[in-house]
Amino acid sequence: MESENKSELNTFRKIIHVDMDAFFASVEQLDNPDLQNKPIAVSGGEKRGVISAASYEARIFGVRSAMSGVLARKLCPELIFVPARFDRYKEISQKIRKVFFEYTDLVEPLSLDEAYLDVTINKKNNPSATLIAEEIRNKIFDKTGLRASAGISVNKFIAKIASDINKPNGQKTIPQEEVLSFLEALPIEKFYGIGKVTRLKMFKLGIYTGKDLKLKSEEFLTEHFNKSGAYYYQIVRGIHRSKVTPNRIRKSVAAEHTFRENLTSEVYMLEKLEKISKELESRLMKSKVAGKTVTLKIKYSDFTQQTRSKTLPYYVKSQEVLLDTVEELLFQDVMKNSVRLLGISVTNLNTQTKKKEAVMNVQLKLEF
Repeated sequence: MESENKSELNTFRKIIHVDMDAFFASVEQLDNPDLQNKPIAVSGGEKRGVISAASYEARIFGVRSAMSGVLARKLCPELIFVPARFDRYKEISQKIRKVFFEYTDLVEPLSLDEAYLDVTINKKNNPSATLIAEEIRNKIFDKTGLRASAGISVNKFIAKIASDINKPNGQKTIPQEEVLSFLEALPIEKFYGIGKVTRLKMFKLGIYTGKDLKLKSEEFLTEHFNKSGAYYYQIVRGIHRSKVTPNRIRKSVAAEHTFRENLTSEVYMLEKLEKISKELESRLMKSKVAGKTVTLKIKYSDFTQQTRSKTLPYYVKSQEVLLDTVEELLFQDVMKNSVRLLGISVTNLNTQTKKKEAVMNVQLKLEF
């Protein structure tokens, strides 16, 4: 079995994961010198907003992305809230991606601030992925004034983990010969893709490190983690065959709003959903896609969340059809509490089919 694992690693690639350091917050500090070296949070606001990004000065106090503004303020009384400027972030992101393409065309963006690069064969004919990563980080700083970190290894999974090790403004290489020992020593909470719930379940099963995970059979892991069990069995052995895919197929388009005051009536919710559906229609049109499955997301004031979905027999993207569908979903069940967030998403997109089907784009009210 060990020899099979080594043979898998013998077919290794040279993968770099580049991750900008506190990207949104760093952009704000770059553009406004008064914010430099201060704890800031990019957010929709203190009272109702959720943190999109926090500067490293704020992270010292425990402020993290996806945290409520209220909690962030409690952790860091001196925290400065800054509104997001996504157009600016996209502008800088494009400059960063141009740097990536100087080295390889195999670039897979994960978001505005991170991407995978396959530099096994690269435009600079440089055999060292470590040196390429260092060049890229330096060039990003020269062109944008922003710092980036990087992870370098034989596949995407390990490169992603490695990019966090020497953050901020650092990089870490896990060479082929060190992959297995690195994964064995790694705390299970550091494994990319193992979230809080799975981590706690692993703890109960006596799995605290990669070595503990490696001692479990594939049958044992499948029994306790279903299909994910086979995935865990492979990754702890350094096996991850996913390639860097330049043109990732978009799987969903969504829009959502968090409200300053909780909504207590379906009437008010429908008013908000009308605006959200209009925004979603605009995003679908811009992306030139449509979808069959419409999902309504409801987050209550106690932060519990509920989703309700309906799959239609045709592709849709018009606001009126979207609104009709979410209205039906809204009244499927009674409200459990006042509502702080509403969202609409469209999945099962026509980007995922080889043959484009007709898109339902009529503006008439449909009876379902």
